[in-house]
Amino acid sequence: MPFPARKLIVSAAVASVATLAGVSVAAADDPPPSPAPSAPPVAVEDYGYPQADRILTEKGIKLKKGDGHILLADCDQAAQQIRVLTVQDDSVGRKGAYCFRATARTGRLTLELPRVFAVEAADHPVSADLTADGRTTTVNVPQGGFESVGEGTVGGARSVLVELRVTG
Repeated sequence: MPFPARKLIVSAAVASVATLAGVSVAAADDPPPSPAPSAPPVAVEDYGYPQADRILTEKGIKLKKGDGHILLADCDQAAQQIRVLTVQDDSVGRKGAYCFRATARTGRLTLELPRVFAVEAADHPVSADLTADGRTTTVNVPQGGFESVGEGTVGGARSVLVELRVTG
């Protein structure tokens, strides 16, 4: 069989197989189609605290961002919780105590809680950042410990709790 005829038969066989398989021979060189415009957008995690606006209105605490391992909880003396004590102020809805539950050995939560005077750790050690007079101070509270901070110390300034970390 002459060479041009063999080439024609092989080309016809390839085209037949491709047609049976549902593949267009011409489409093999085309780029893949772009996704449909109705495809959902890509989710980007910003670590914002869920329902933070509602919590601020109802509970008087501004929760900003976290990794999900420190969660605001109802205070329960029987539970292993991180407790933050503040000067209660009904005019802004601020309670005298806020409790948090740690869901892992480490965690992080940024927030704004004015007039904090004590931090109590439960089953995990805690590190707290407080600001007063334009300076930030870090206080480490051991597991099961209690630390007076800000105006809870002799001569201490009014402090705002800005970050809470579970450290072990």
